[in-house]
Amino acid sequence: MLGIVGLIAILVVLGLSLAITRLATVALVMTGLSEEAAAFQARSALTGTGFTTHESEQVVDHPVRRRIVGWLMILRSAGVFTVITSLLLTFGGSSDDVTRLSHLAWLVAAVILLFLMARSKWVERRLDALMTRALERWTDLRVRDYSRLLNLSGDYMVTDIKLNEGDWLVGQTLREADLPAEGVNILGIHRQDGSYVGVPQADTEFYEGDTVVLYGRNDAVDDLNKRRKGPAGEAARSAAVSKQESELSEQEAQEREHERKREQEETDDG
Repeated sequence: MLGIVGLIAILVVLGLSLAITRLATVALVMTGLSEEAAAFQARSALTGTGFTTHESEQVVDHPVRRRIVGWLMILRSAGVFTVITSLLLTFGGSSDDVTRLSHLAWLVAAVILLFLMARSKWVERRLDALMTRALERWTDLRVRDYSRLLNLSGDYMVTDIKLNEGDWLVGQTLREADLPAEGVNILGIHRQDGSYVGVPQADTEFYEGDTVVLYGRNDAVDDLNKRRKGPAGEAARSAAVSKQESELSEQEAQEREHERKREQEETDDG
């Protein structure tokens, strides 16, 4: 009887471990980590395997992620103790070799079944949907890591610039400035009177004294911040547009290559 109890306890712990790992993965994804990085960090924390990686630093530097991983570490300690106790009950509580072999066979079969379920995309999609709804309802995990999401450690930045008299943008509308042609997007405008224009429209005008919040390549943002009205400013505008067109051409070439590789992989798999 003790052997059966121990066997059931082991399977419950293994099943819960898989479910908890998936739950932690979903929670970490909701904070902005990629799916692959979130799954890796969740498994590392629950198994006690230590890795010094860039993703690990992203977990340590983020308070919500730290809390998630901290709970995984606590659960790991409890799970290890439970598994050891259950193994002793399963095999130490059996009176003969036949019973022990029977318990071992059941354990192996159950572990294989759990492994297949954990690898199933059908199960994973439904579990993820259920866990996401539960986490959104009972927690506040939508704390995105905007630095990573916007690739601010690369060639892009989010910043604000103050518009002064004579700046190239002053007096223009978003449509006239056409900043996306330079690789710059306007996120919002702080007016001098304290008001804020979120998601500005095409007819929104820039005024002296505005503080403009924008996102774009570092060099494009720096150039825009220095640009003044006049022939030199128009020349800088033309150069910025040409550079962005070159960047877009390179991106399109990379996308075509990516699509070609994906189609080739699909053909090979077929």
